[in-house]
Amino acid sequence: MRLAVTLAAVSAVAAGAAVALASGAQAGSTLGASAAEKGRYFGTAVAAGKLSNSQYTGILDREFNMITPENEMKWDATEPSQGQFRYTSADQIVAHAQAHGQRMRGHALLWYQQEPGWAQNMSGSALRSAMMNHVSTVAGHYKGKIYAWDVVNEAFADGNSGGRRDSNLQRTGNDWIEAAFRAARAADPGAKLCYNDYNTDGINAKSTGVYNMVKDFRSRGVPIDCVGFQSHLGGLPPSDYQANLQRFADLGVEVQITELDISGSNQATAYANVVKACLNVSRCAGITTWGIRDSDSWRTGENPLLFDANGNKKAAYTATLNALNGPGSTVSTPPVSSPPPVSSSPGGGTGNGCTATVSLNQWDGGFVATVRVTAGSSAINSWTVTLPVPSGVTVTGSWNVTRSGNSWTNVSYNGHVEAGQYTEFGFQATGTASGLNPACSAA
Repeated sequence: MRLAVTLAAVSAVAAGAAVALASGAQAGSTLGASAAEKGRYFGTAVAAGKLSNSQYTGILDREFNMITPENEMKWDATEPSQGQFRYTSADQIVAHAQAHGQRMRGHALLWYQQEPGWAQNMSGSALRSAMMNHVSTVAGHYKGKIYAWDVVNEAFADGNSGGRRDSNLQRTGNDWIEAAFRAARAADPGAKLCYNDYNTDGINAKSTGVYNMVKDFRSRGVPIDCVGFQSHLGGLPPSDYQANLQRFADLGVEVQITELDISGSNQATAYANVVKACLNVSRCAGITTWGIRDSDSWRTGENPLLFDANGNKKAAYTATLNALNGPGSTVSTPPVSSPPPVSSSPGGGTGNGCTATVSLNQWDGGFVATVRVTAGSSAINSWTVTLPVPSGVTVTGSWNVTRSGNSWTNVSYNGHVEAGQYTEFGFQATGTASGLNPACSAA
């Protein structure tokens, strides 16, 4: 449906504090500042290639306090060849955000479109391993820099089935979404993890399918913190738009408007209605438009954004700002409980050619352990970590590794580690983590 530009978004509210204002804007005078007064954000999708345009960046830095990269963090951009990662354009966007007091939404770790050619030609266990490695590596690269990740994008089918979309990702097994969320949590424990989709703005079969998945995940402790509603609208939002947001929020997750753009003659009213709906749902963390000016939109000729091609504010901008400055709930506490603190274990054995260390993300009754394997002064081609689990601990899942009892061994794609570099694997378990002391050996 979308070629170069797509979906996504996420983000939200820092504990007990309003969102930071971009570029020192005065509260109430810009989109970001007005949203921050209500404890929310107002963001936009950004293309790295346009950051050299002064009009573009002028509007960006004045109006928006959250940034989503349009394409620069997608699979084809970040891993064009298997195991060879490239972050140049995405890093450029992150650097801009950091320099201008804006937060980042990561978009998107896994999506059935914009896969690199090598992944399109894979299937089964080989693809599953590549997927998990991609999630772990990219999320790990940006650890601590991303407010929220669109972990999985557009995995549900259109129509009345309410089921999953058929794709090579889905055909690796119905648990692929769960596995991706667990891997993302292990790689970046401080980021919020979101599912993102389109045509889910009202209560319908597709949105109900997503709702049932989120409800199941929450009941089983799968780490999902937020749901993104793209809201590519052709007029007024559905009459049950707010009710749909609310039913997801009632599950205990944040809801976020992630790719808002609206065409049609009632554009200004439609934008205002979306803003009002978000403000009326206390767990609606913020809104992101998919582009800044009409000339930046993927919906060519529909002029669906808040600024015209010359960078002028449209009637829809004024309606949006007025709605943000109107009545609505103020978020004063985090809509979703913060993830447990991450602790690191300095213990770790330096064995034959490698070192292993453990980082823990613990909660009452369980934990995720991330094990980092670092090569010594020479490159290694395979490794094994000896890591006994404590008494009473049951391992419920693992990624990027093959386990046999107390031995954890590399899989096909992460055995080779250059001198001084590292790779990581992880596992989730029930029980209490204590005394995890890994020892590493390598060939």
